[in-house]
Amino acid sequence: MQNHIIVFDGVCNLCNGAVNFVIDHDPNPKFHFYFASLQSNFGQQLLQTHHLDTKQFNSFLLYSNGKLYQKSTAALRVAKILGGWWQVLYAFIIVPHFIRNFIYDLIARNRYRWFGKTESCRMPTPELKSRFLD
Repeated sequence: MQNHIIVFDGVCNLCNGAVNFVIDHDPNPKFHFYFASLQSNFGQQLLQTHHLDTKQFNSFLLYSNGKLYQKSTAALRVAKILGGWWQVLYAFIIVPHFIRNFIYDLIARNRYRWFGKTESCRMPTPELKSRFLD
């Protein structure tokens, strides 16, 4: 079984909502998805390793099978992995990434204004703590 790591902006309400959605819909929660905030040690190391900005937290990342996926591609791959009818969303992968990412970037630029933000990263419950990387 393959594990996937979702790396997200820990203070963004939209991002935290997406993480909660994945937690609630993960078909195999013991093995599928793990999580780390972009602000965490793990997130910062991943950004550095892949030569990405360590101060801008405007991307949703999926680290899977040694590959890093960003923005809309990461989100669509998560939908595919979730399975069920969510995997139908993966059909949008045929839309050129510059179009998908234009929409993604529009939402990312406005996410705090539209969805708000918290003062700190999400604190997992004791049951979920093992799925969050630091």
